[in-house]
Amino acid sequence: MTLIQAVAEKARQLLVADDFQSSEAAVASVIDRMAMESGVLYPDEVKLASEAVGRLDGFGVLERYLSEPSIEEIWINRPNEIFVAKPSGVERIDLDLTGEEIRTVVHKMLRTSGRRIDRSSPFVDASLADGSRLHVVIPDVTATHWSVNIRKFPSKLLTLEQLVTNGSLSSQQSEFLAGAVKQGNNILVSGATNAGKTTLLCALLNELGDQTRLVSCEETFEIRSNLPDWVAMQTRQPNLEGRGEVPLRRLVKEALRMRPGYLAIGEVREAESLDLLIGMNSGIPGICTIHANSAAAALTKLCTLPLLAGPNISADFVLATAAQALDLVVHCSNDEQNGRRVTAIARVSPGETGLPSVEELAI
Repeated sequence: MTLIQAVAEKARQLLVADDFQSSEAAVASVIDRMAMESGVLYPDEVKLASEAVGRLDGFGVLERYLSEPSIEEIWINRPNEIFVAKPSGVERIDLDLTGEEIRTVVHKMLRTSGRRIDRSSPFVDASLADGSRLHVVIPDVTATHWSVNIRKFPSKLLTLEQLVTNGSLSSQQSEFLAGAVKQGNNILVSGATNAGKTTLLCALLNELGDQTRLVSCEETFEIRSNLPDWVAMQTRQPNLEGRGEVPLRRLVKEALRMRPGYLAIGEVREAESLDLLIGMNSGIPGICTIHANSAAAALTKLCTLPLLAGPNISADFVLATAAQALDLVVHCSNDEQNGRRVTAIARVSPGETGLPSVEELAI
């Protein structure tokens, strides 16, 4: 047992015995007592106390990395090591972390989410209290160890002006996109993982007027908005009997019945794209994100995914609907040299045959 583990365990016993009302006070008492008994002064008592309290109240040794602003993502492939992603790159960190501690931390993270992970449901996506997204996969889907990813998001909503300041947008792009949102354009935000799609989506939603009724649908809560009239919905896993599942497609259908002034979809991956296109084509402006390598690829993907809704959905119907529904595709990229930024804004229009095509704008 390490020193941190020993301090945390002794403090936990004091808390159970009601000797102290707070973890901080119990930890401080344990450290003082251990120092007096051993005659050894700990060189970094503040760090020792902080990590011991983190094990009691937070997420153990992961707490310091979750609270460090410069860290954007944390992942664990096996015990005793984690990887953290910062703007400067990916760093491997060796930790005193066991498989049992990983399982304990994950279950603590899931406690307030209403979601579970077990052999019958070996994948889970959940939102943490600070808005971070948790994704976990367990054996025997993984070979041996639990795989854990925690994607952190900005604690505050970033505006288009702030994105211009940090170099993610040009002033001309910001002005154009703000006008497009206010005019009720339907916008598809594309890009690879960690390209800043959700951050841009939230910044664009911030341009909506205060009288706008926003309804958002997503797998796990990630979208942020300051609008006073906002309903946020997320999917739900089935229960142990396999009942009660609420998929994203159901959320989109329900959202269309809630008199939305604007519809936001966290990410389209499957058949829910059909309901999104139908909603956009019925006069409800909306925005969504999609994984793609370019603006043209994003449009092609959005014209393909609705076919998953069933054999009675024809490609001609989907293409015609997309051509009439979508207005803009905004593509985001992330590379070591330039960081996260908008690399293309493309207008969607029906081609000569009535099929959708994209024309990249010189913005």
